[in-house]
Amino acid sequence: MVRVNIRERETLDDALRRFNKLVEKEGITAKAKEHMFYIKPSKLKRDKENKARRKLEKKRRKDIRN
Repeated sequence: MVRVNIRERETLDDALRRFNKLVEKEGITAKAKEHMFYIKPSKLKRDKENKARRKLEKKRRKDIRN
């Protein structure tokens, strides 16, 4: 759980900004977006394979240039 204590002479906007940064750093917003919709396991597997394939292609292109 993320908590932000308001410091002395700190505006509410500054405290809210710090809170938002902490929430983003903890990955809470990303996890919430992930759980908004159900993704079938087959789609997850396919996306994972595609991501690995793209990463490999990118590495190959980088190696060819050097």
